[in-house]
Amino acid sequence: MAARGQATALVETETGFDDRLRHLANMPGRYYMEKWRTGDEEKVTSFACRIQRISPQTMSLSAPVGGDVGDWVTAHFDEFGVLRGQITRALGFGFVISLKMRDHERARLASKILWFERRRNYEVSELRRHRRIVPRNPQSIVILADGTTMPCFVINMSISGAAVSANVDARVGTPMALGTVVGKVLRILDPGFALQFTETLDIDDLESRLIRSQTPV
Repeated sequence: MAARGQATALVETETGFDDRLRHLANMPGRYYMEKWRTGDEEKVTSFACRIQRISPQTMSLSAPVGGDVGDWVTAHFDEFGVLRGQITRALGFGFVISLKMRDHERARLASKILWFERRRNYEVSELRRHRRIVPRNPQSIVILADGTTMPCFVINMSISGAAVSANVDARVGTPMALGTVVGKVLRILDPGFALQFTETLDIDDLESRLIRSQTPV
């Protein structure tokens, strides 16, 4: 209750909520464009994403499939729940969303943001419990067997494989390269798919080998 009261006092003004409370979140989630949904579809395709910055008013996402200004987006995050809004600006690998919610929902979001911002001060000393690594920059490319390149979102990676989200028809056994590393689809995830590399990488080389924004030579 105290955190919510402090957050509400911080973000509310005479004209409503402003953008002074911000958090560099770097939190994974999933999203879909509402224009992808039609009455005939049983399930709309979703993709992995990551919050880069969030405030009670706006949210910027790293995302493999973009949209147009004005498109409605629905995203889900374990920490913040379901967030909905319209794209206001396209980024190089993602977009900025203006969040649409009621005032009490915005106040609740503000209190969560404030809590995570305070908690971040204690996260520096935490040890990683899993060998799977979340890349600092999730933007990369996959190269299909016919040479086609597609932007992708690297959910996490290890010395033997990676979890990837991309707008490709991936099936178990499909060969493809992530960055400069060749592999094949091991299993289908929700969302995305898991790649198994044909070689085991050095852990110090993961980002340099897997994270590529342009076609490798």
